Amino acid sequence: MAYSELIKNFENIREYMREFYVYGFKSRNEYTGKSARSYDDERRRMESWLGEHMSFVRGSEGKNVFISIDSRIVTHNPLYKALKSKSFTDKDITLHFILFDILCSPDISLCLSEIMERADAYLSGFDEPMLFDESTLRKKLKEYTELGIIKAQKSGRKMLYRRSEHEMPDDINDVLHYFSEAMPVGVIGSYLLDKQKEHNDFFGFKHHYITSAIDSNVLAMLFSAMQKKSIITVTNHSRHFDRDTRLRLIPLRIFISTQNGRQHLLAYDAEYNRIKSFRVDYLSDIEIKESTPRFDELRAELDSMQSKIWGVTANRDKYGRDHTEYVEFTVHIDEDEAHIIRRLEREKRIGHIDKIDDNTYRFHAEVYDTSELVPWIRTFICRITDLDFSNKELEKRFKDDIEEMYRIYGIGEVSE
Repeated sequence: MAYSELIKNFENIREYMREFYVYGFKSRNEYTGKSARSYDDERRRMESWLGEHMSFVRGSEGKNVFISIDSRIVTHNPLYKALKSKSFTDKDITLHFILFDILCSPDISLCLSEIMERADAYLSGFDEPMLFDESTLRKKLKEYTELGIIKAQKSGRKMLYRRSEHEMPDDINDVLHYFSEAMPVGVIGSYLLDKQKEHNDFFGFKHHYITSAIDSNVLAMLFSAMQKKSIITVTNHSRHFDRDTRLRLIPLRIFISTQNGRQHLLAYDAEYNRIKSFRVDYLSDIEIKESTPRFDELRAELDSMQSKIWGVTANRDKYGRDHTEYVEFTVHIDEDEAHIIRRLEREKRIGHIDKIDDNTYRFHAEVYDTSELVPWIRTFICRITDLDFSNKELEKRFKDDIEEMYRIYGIGEVSE
């Protein structure tokens, strides 16, 4: 039967795809949150989209199914296929094709009653024709107008509707390919690529962060809320405590890591009177509420705080007072290692570098969270001659880790 593959709640698909790909390696019996039948239904659905990327291993608990994708080989994100399987009913899809056949050209402009009359004519030949009332048609035209697919223009007391003109340049394929794989909500580029002629793929990605694809709906809602300067209500899942919390936030900016592709929302939480960060892949069920006059003020506040943010932590209390830490380390380089200082300059996100002499340089910064810098600082370990954190507990842990590494590899020990 036509139109039988209905996906009423994409959040279910998103949850399973995250489990299969991001976390992976769970057997059927380990999915306690859903029924076994639900597990089988969603697994089969994913296999229909990602069959060539589905794998399994057998363990003591049974067969563990997971998604395995080699980003060195894949040039187009296969997870977009899930987003393209959008929910619809037979009425939705029938009305869609009738509407665009009626408005087959941008030169045709019709009012609501004229479109209604022609739609009825399409269906009159059926023994049991579908019925579309005026309210349904008006809502569908309003939806397509907001999407930019249809243009609405007032003519006297009537509203006339016509198809939008969408002409895409012939040489845009490379732009769409790059956008679809590298930019937030890249699924838009993927949709547009589907409408283009076949072409060669010139882009390959050394670091291809494809898992953000399943968060595209959430990210699109967040961008829409920010554009409208609106408050949102959103469900935030805590994996540490395995519970969901409903929050009321003002979304301000999206931060995306160039190291791992992880996406964070920086938002104002009125309950704590603070700007906080939230992982986008833990957010769901977003509802856009009323606009707020505080949006510009809060975004300006976040912008001013970025001079002390290394990652996504913005540690300011409910009274607006900064809680910052001081970080300093000194590196020594050889005569032929100017590239180390260039890397230091290139990779530092905040802070300053002072030249002590031709072979010695000092990095220092005031930050909200020193721990966010530690992975980066570790990459200079063999050249660090001095280290000073105001967070002495973290400094001790850092030095203890180095000593433990020395012990494991026998560095500094004298062999007999």
